[in-house]
Amino acid sequence: MAADLADAQDIAEQATALLAGYAPRDILDAERVLQELMAASDRAPLWTAARVISGGGPCFDEGFDYFRGWLIAQGREVFEGAVADADRLAELPEIRASAPEEIEPDGEEILGIARDAYERATGAELPESAFTLNRPAVGPDLDFDDRERMTALLPRLTALYPG
Repeated sequence: MAADLADAQDIAEQATALLAGYAPRDILDAERVLQELMAASDRAPLWTAARVISGGGPCFDEGFDYFRGWLIAQGREVFEGAVADADRLAELPEIRASAPEEIEPDGEEILGIARDAYERATGAELPESAFTLNRPAVGPDLDFDDRERMTALLPRLTALYPG
């Protein structure tokens, strides 16, 4: 688990070095798992949580991806808890501590672990055609300007980030 919001980079570096020692097929499997986690977390409540945590600023596709990369770095228990109930993120000490300073969780580096490891191990780029995933729809269209709806969905997070 990343102890603070900046630790995702350290985790990515260590995981990349470790994974690069595996067979290319295993590295492809790791990328498939990452993509499955990204698909499983592609949900409207999490997107709303990312928006709240970002201080109400824009949270476009890339920003949401980086947020989910950070969430993956938190480990299985935190990840599965947030997917089940995005408002649980308000319980995380690093989210609580970062709220007054509006520091956004960013796990961009996490998303490249398998790609980087594959390149280190083989000297080639990870093949995009190695697997295919059916990505679920995010859910209903979200109106990020509807603070009342966001508060109803995520009461603990919106209390931390009154935006």
